[in-house]
Amino acid sequence: MGTWRDGRRFGGRWTGGRPVDGRPTGDPGREGPSGGPVLGISAYYHDSAAALVRDGVVLAAAQEERFSRRRHDPSFPEQAAAYCLREAGLRPDELSAVAFYEDPALKFRRVMATWLATAPHGFPVFRRAFPQWAGGKRHALDDVRTRLRALSGGTEPLPPVVAHRHHASHAASAFLPSPYLSAAVLCVDGVGEWATTTLWHGRGTELLPLAELRFPHSLGLLYSAFTYFCGFKVDSGEYKLMGLAPYGTPRWAPLIRERLIDIKPDGSFRLDLRRFAFPYGLTMTGRAFEELFGGPRRTPEGPLTQREFDLAASVQAVTEEVVARLARTALERTGERRLCLAGGVALNCVANGRLLDDGVCDELWVQPAAGDAGGALGAALAESHARGAPRTHPRHGTDAMAGALLGPGYDAGEIAEFLERAGCAAVRLPERELVARVAAELAEGKVVGWFQGRMEFGPRALGNRSILADPRDPGTQSTLNLKTKFRESFRPFAPAVLAKDAKDWFDLTGESPYMLLTARVAAARRRACGPETAGLTGLDLLRVPRSTIPAVTHVDGSARVQTVTAEHNARFHALLTAFRDRTGCPVLVNTSFNVRGEPIVRTPAEAYTCFMRTHIDLLVLGDFVLNKHDQPKRQEEDNWRADIPTD
Repeated sequence: MGTWRDGRRFGGRWTGGRPVDGRPTGDPGREGPSGGPVLGISAYYHDSAAALVRDGVVLAAAQEERFSRRRHDPSFPEQAAAYCLREAGLRPDELSAVAFYEDPALKFRRVMATWLATAPHGFPVFRRAFPQWAGGKRHALDDVRTRLRALSGGTEPLPPVVAHRHHASHAASAFLPSPYLSAAVLCVDGVGEWATTTLWHGRGTELLPLAELRFPHSLGLLYSAFTYFCGFKVDSGEYKLMGLAPYGTPRWAPLIRERLIDIKPDGSFRLDLRRFAFPYGLTMTGRAFEELFGGPRRTPEGPLTQREFDLAASVQAVTEEVVARLARTALERTGERRLCLAGGVALNCVANGRLLDDGVCDELWVQPAAGDAGGALGAALAESHARGAPRTHPRHGTDAMAGALLGPGYDAGEIAEFLERAGCAAVRLPERELVARVAAELAEGKVVGWFQGRMEFGPRALGNRSILADPRDPGTQSTLNLKTKFRESFRPFAPAVLAKDAKDWFDLTGESPYMLLTARVAAARRRACGPETAGLTGLDLLRVPRSTIPAVTHVDGSARVQTVTAEHNARFHALLTAFRDRTGCPVLVNTSFNVRGEPIVRTPAEAYTCFMRTHIDLLVLGDFVLNKHDQPKRQEEDNWRADIPTD
């Protein structure tokens, strides 16, 4: 383990997600007409989701958390699946197949093998987790059938339920919707069944597995171990660790390479498992980790110290190194210069940006829902193409994600009905007046809740469920963090920028429509720091404006950029254009429409509640504009935030 395994050892040669030498685990397949409709499901670990694909075209996708209001909800995505079927106008019995994103039986064998290998140390984990596996997770496919039967009201016959391998689903989500006819594919996460890292070659509708690394040697789990050690939640706070890294220096990186991870030139690696607790314990790290890094883990919500800043910088540097080596190996083995990414580690936009900055690849495409939620989409696409669906969008040079705007939407009638029922004060404006009014309010320093069209699929708000603000104001960052989002002050905000103007504001060579790349703010927009800032460290660095758009410029001069085109999001593009025409700046702060610990809002009612609870000044619901001062007084419980768990 920790060395490459030939791809043929984990499922044979896969065509469109189906092995040529055997079908995926599950019911016997039945061929549908040119792909037919396929429902993809991911569930029972974290970020459960559903996706609906017909004839290779993505029609709908959504995470269950947006419906249940439970962040990272792992349960069966009943409401998300019902939405997808409703959006496509289908009943469950009209599906060609249901594709599950991983193989539960194989995953159970890995879990059992791990418990046996770590006995007796692993007994506490065994005692806690085995009932879940014995009672449900092991038989996940049966549970999917039961849930589908409930959705159909007992209608028979049900479609076949087919299980795809976890990393095959990631690979399909990375390549099949990408704009490329062929590309190298790299998938890196915590763990699926056994695989933690896989290399693939995508061509047409085929994905050929090349090599894999197996549990417990996992780059994702290494990053999660530091997430846990720095006091954040695993499978939730990794993005916080990435945001914390620029406040520190990577002084621990040599020790990480020496004592925790042995990195080979081709990117393969082995973890020194003596330093970790996750293979056998209820935590990620233990005493051996503490001895290496100067004491116990930070208490969650406790003060951040220079140690945490430097640990974050160090593991980020090591992660970037491993990802770059893995990417080079994938490109060398395939002879490609285009690269596709998926898996939880692919949400590390700093590592992604380095791949382009350092010339590792010529072109890069990252699945917007790169984590487990995207596995539902990948499984559905893989099954659809295996059943004969064509893949035509690369001929047009576009991806198949529709801007990731694949969730529920609300028309003007539905919004008007809510406003009347709730007694809200609102004015309806035609689009030209609406974007001019909102641009003027933003230019005056107002914070705007922006609710438009279909909801985004994936963790990023991309201009339909967004909180917007003026990036030129140095106070915007702290105001949004502390009074609107109620989150940690160190967290950076992302810029949305008109795609045609992006190169004048950021060091970007191409587009970044899904906010999955970081780039430096362009030199012409940066400001030199005076000598009085030389001794600043940690959170004191926040006080230094580093560019003409300080609210979206991180302390290292970088930004997590979203480029916006009229083709992907016409109204958001129109708003950015109106703001540029008024201010000369084609950039807005774009952060997700929620407060800390809460999923992104889905409905007009949820948007209105967030608007009234926070320091958002203006709410735009479709064509309707609501001013905070015009709203009826709202009776709000003083402790409403206590009901939302911290993330």
